[in-house]
Amino acid sequence: MLKQILSKIPRKSSKPDPIDATTVIDTGTNNNPVSNSGNGAPCSTTTNGGNSFSSRLNVVKRVSSAVFPSSIMSGGVDAAVEPHISFKDISPLQKQNLFISKLNFCCEISDFSDAHLDLKREALVELLDFVSSGSAKFTEPAISAICKMCAANLFRVFPPKYRNSSNATETDDEEPMFDPAWSHLQLVYELLLRFTSLVDAKAAKKQVDHSFVLRLLDLFDSDDPRERDCLKSVLHRIYGKFMVLRPFIRKAVSNIIYRFVYETERHNGIAELLEIFGSIISGFALPLKEEHKLFLWRALMPLHKPKSVGIYHQQLAYCIVQFVDKDPKLTGEVIKGLLKYWPVTNSQKELMFISEVEEMLEMTSMDEFQKVMVPLFRRIGGCLNSSHYQLSTFLQVAERAHLLWNNERIVNLVIHNRQVIVPIVFSALERNSQNHWNQAVLNLTQNIRKMFLEMDEELMLACQCKLEEEQSKSNVVAEKRRLTWENLESAAGGAASFNNPISNTINLAHVESASCSVAC
Repeated sequence: MLKQILSKIPRKSSKPDPIDATTVIDTGTNNNPVSNSGNGAPCSTTTNGGNSFSSRLNVVKRVSSAVFPSSIMSGGVDAAVEPHISFKDISPLQKQNLFISKLNFCCEISDFSDAHLDLKREALVELLDFVSSGSAKFTEPAISAICKMCAANLFRVFPPKYRNSSNATETDDEEPMFDPAWSHLQLVYELLLRFTSLVDAKAAKKQVDHSFVLRLLDLFDSDDPRERDCLKSVLHRIYGKFMVLRPFIRKAVSNIIYRFVYETERHNGIAELLEIFGSIISGFALPLKEEHKLFLWRALMPLHKPKSVGIYHQQLAYCIVQFVDKDPKLTGEVIKGLLKYWPVTNSQKELMFISEVEEMLEMTSMDEFQKVMVPLFRRIGGCLNSSHYQLSTFLQVAERAHLLWNNERIVNLVIHNRQVIVPIVFSALERNSQNHWNQAVLNLTQNIRKMFLEMDEELMLACQCKLEEEQSKSNVVAEKRRLTWENLESAAGGAASFNNPISNTINLAHVESASCSVAC
């Protein structure tokens, strides 16, 4: 039964040997191979042995090359290409190998006196052109090679800083220091920027990791502003593409700010880091996460404390404005933070704070304004009486504080809350009109007084009467204090002369000498 079933199954026809595929097979009665010469004579293996052997070798070579590529035949590693060869002088199949070879060549660090530097620069230029043309394929070996090359050339230890942070001014007028190797570093940064723009984040996540980002952030302390500008673009591109690194980057930047504010007060790249975060904050989703609010309170607001705030104040104010624009309810807390770090003896910082307060007041709501208007206008009243004058600044503190009333939004807030605000600043305006030395400030004071009179004349008269009463009371108190001090001084003088034995002896000797002279 089994044999009958097997006999019904069709059998496969036997195929000719692939090695004999070059000969034509004639399935005649004798089943002997014959040549294709047309005479039908049998082919003798002895006469055509050489041709048959050579054809077999050619077939073997073609089969082996098709099954085993050259890379596998050479041990599975791409054949090394001389790095000094140009991309124009090589076949397209070898360009990727040349790309990696040039990257490995650029990992070597050379001295300025070395002729190797020129060859390295030429290689970097060719690499940049090759990547810009879109011909480069960022495979895993290529990604590893380019990250290794960037690390070898960029990640370095800066020389010690000889500038004293205690002598740093608000604007830091010292000349910037330029890296002599910038022409070489610039090419590496441009190549890194193109790489971060074109590479797939998933493919490069092993190389562009936490360690790579930390060492990149350390470079922001460079003295060369050109390098910091390139770093700003690279870090912004990494933050945008490598989403998994975003929380780590925010935390690392926060640590840099903490160290700057509370330990060193010296860092060259705070302005650039804040500029990056200005665009990052504008992309925060609503409602704001608690992590983002903590960054505002713990990192951004304390940046008003250092003396060198003038270097990065513009970027800092922009970041805070972005937060307030996202959530207007933060305005009151931001103003309280400004009052907390308000400068006492630094007039240049005071001018910056007044400008920032004006920007905040333009964005605040009536409810938030009413929460902070009392402490805020007490501080503004002190600024109205400031006697600051400095030739290097265009405005005085008192003049800048008076100019707040030129803002329509602030005037509108004052009008709706004049019962509270006018009595606070009235005494400051009166002192200015009587005692201030600057004519421009006197004119501005008179303008504000006229505005208040037109706003509410009865309130101004009530404030005037109250001020006169307070002045009379203060005069009475001052007179009592003066008389008390006079009585204390006289009492202290009498007690000292009575209890001092030396003074008593001197007085007794003086009396005895006087009586002796009279007797004589």
